[in-house]
Amino acid sequence: MAIITNLDVMLAKRKMSSKDLAEVIGITIQNLSILKTGKARAIRFSTLDSICKVLQCQPGDIFEYQPDENMERVINNGRGSPENNESSSGKKTFFVIRNNK
Repeated sequence: MAIITNLDVMLAKRKMSSKDLAEVIGITIQNLSILKTGKARAIRFSTLDSICKVLQCQPGDIFEYQPDENMERVINNGRGSPENNESSSGKKTFFVIRNNK
């Protein structure tokens, strides 16, 4: 997955346990664990807001985007950078990529 979760890093910086964070923001320790390990498929903005308030951070401190090699290959489709991804008709080409794991 291209979204990396750095929640454990922020917890360590703030010297806070997962259990304490879960209690303060009102979610189960199991759901926080799913979020920490990157296995979550979604996060509510209200949960993200609560995490950022408690940890005094920005969403970018918790999440990071790192494109994986396969995604880059599909986006570029052998034609250089994504900005230059145009068809012969001059229209932009868009790809929908689904991760159905």
